[in-house]
Amino acid sequence: MRIRPLHPLFAAEIVGIDLTQSLPPTTIAAIETAIAEHAVLVFRDARISDEQQLAFSRCFGPLEETRGTGISKPGEQRLHPAFADVSNLDTDNSVLARDSRRRLYSLGNMLWHSDSSFKPIPATYSLLSGRVVVEKGGETEFADMRAAYDAFDDATKAEIESLVCDHSLLYSREVLGFDDLTAEDRAGMRPVRQALVRTHPTSGRKSVYLASHIGGIVGWPVPEARAFIRDLTEHATQRQFVYTHQWRPFDLVMWDNRSTMHRARRYDSTLVRDMRRTTVAGTEPTTAQAAV
Repeated sequence: MRIRPLHPLFAAEIVGIDLTQSLPPTTIAAIETAIAEHAVLVFRDARISDEQQLAFSRCFGPLEETRGTGISKPGEQRLHPAFADVSNLDTDNSVLARDSRRRLYSLGNMLWHSDSSFKPIPATYSLLSGRVVVEKGGETEFADMRAAYDAFDDATKAEIESLVCDHSLLYSREVLGFDDLTAEDRAGMRPVRQALVRTHPTSGRKSVYLASHIGGIVGWPVPEARAFIRDLTEHATQRQFVYTHQWRPFDLVMWDNRSTMHRARRYDSTLVRDMRRTTVAGTEPTTAQAAV
């Protein structure tokens, strides 16, 4: 296993590992050490099957299960429930129509976010496999939230240290004007609370935990909270903190949601883009939840 840095601050390519094979515990431990340092790992030409992706992902812990996009009903998903289907394909593997409800909902992935921050126990790692990629556009951008935190002045660090934010899929979708949600959808998108500053359990580094899912700060007036979160996000996504991944066929990218934000970039949505994500579940909440 060799590590090749891809950005001055974070992100690295892992060379010399065959993800189609079962890996020994020492290699898995080495990958966990690498991701604690680099936050984003790229495995090129990882021509894995769904079963192989699931097996590799489970080396890092239990996986989250999903209904597909957050609005899909049972039986409507294209992939195994342990996959988040972030493709533009329907169950018949046809490209979704431009006005498809699922496609419009999924445009929220183009906003800066951290996977599953809208769950009481948020995700640790995400692993995204590019089975079919587009030649132009469709990049995934990652922001190093540790470096962003380090660059805050002391006054800002002191101000945000104990803040708690409300996260909800409802907010991030409504930011884009998507309001085609049923009462059942809305009930499943009740806000959860997340600490705004996190400390990584392995590296010990602090990061600012931002996402487009944030709709408020506990104890703050909503307009003031949203304006402040926007300012923090503008700071955290400056170009010096961002690595842009240009997808090649069968790339597998693994990232630590505790240390990064990410977003997808636009592409010609009439072309097939088949992306399959597995998500390693978290182990503990970042803060106490509000009483229901």
